[in-house]
Amino acid sequence: MRNFSVVTEFILLGIPHTEGLETMLLVLFLSFYIFTLMGNLLILLAIVSSTRLHTPMYFFLCKLSIFDIFFPSVSSPKMLCYLSGNSRAISYAGCASQLFFYHFLGCTECFLYTVMAYDRFVAICHPLRYTVIMSHRACVILAMGTSFFGCIQATFLTTLTFQLPYCGPNEVDYYFCDIPVMLKLACADTSALEMVGFISVGLMPLSCFLLILTSYSCIICSILQIHSAEGRRRAFSTCSAHLTAILLSFMPVVLIYLQPTPNPWLNATVQILNNLVTPMLNPLIYSLRNKEVKYSLRKVLQPIAFLPGR
Repeated sequence: MRNFSVVTEFILLGIPHTEGLETMLLVLFLSFYIFTLMGNLLILLAIVSSTRLHTPMYFFLCKLSIFDIFFPSVSSPKMLCYLSGNSRAISYAGCASQLFFYHFLGCTECFLYTVMAYDRFVAICHPLRYTVIMSHRACVILAMGTSFFGCIQATFLTTLTFQLPYCGPNEVDYYFCDIPVMLKLACADTSALEMVGFISVGLMPLSCFLLILTSYSCIICSILQIHSAEGRRRAFSTCSAHLTAILLSFMPVVLIYLQPTPNPWLNATVQILNNLVTPMLNPLIYSLRNKEVKYSLRKVLQPIAFLPGR
């Protein structure tokens, strides 16, 4: 019989082909992370402090901002830690937690975008019934449902990955623990699990995307029937921000998990954009073309501008 030593920790090797660039990457990623936290906290403050923004659309945007704070926080602190010269080691439990929370937050955001598309569909296609359909109770159920199904998906993927034996090499050729790189380290045949994971990871965003596409097809048809040019402009303006955020969120998933021959450097680049840049851009996307959010942000920032010594 062969003796297997059970792996108790993993070593994160970092972003492929970036040796010697640690200091530059540390400054760059730390800047992205700080701007992400600040931008989403400002959006949260603007929504919470303004009663005008206590509507279903901004309720879901508030939840998106919360998840955009936590999503990059799954992998960024550890990455920034080892880029600054500290240990690259991560415990077995820490690795499993990283994978779980990455997919829990990512899947929940995916479901949340679908719910936000449904909210816009009801607002534009059924405006007279909007307050009845999107009641406070309905919004809470939909918000809780996104987290519940995100948790189920993440639990399934994490269990699928970590029920495998890890008894050989423990060097993760990536900057955080994700399914494709973890399966490479398993001491068992992973071909069947790779197929199940591929179907699971691919099916969920595809289903969400089809539902979003259906919602926006109906929305576009309704907008084109609006006689007022100003009405059409306002409707398109509201929806364009959401569509931009959806494209920024869904495209990396397609590029990372559904490509036939994985490219480690491309995957890392796209995933960093998804983990750090997209959550940083979301506050800009939702505020730049939204007068109500901009007005609330000015109210939040005005007292800071007039602090003593400024």
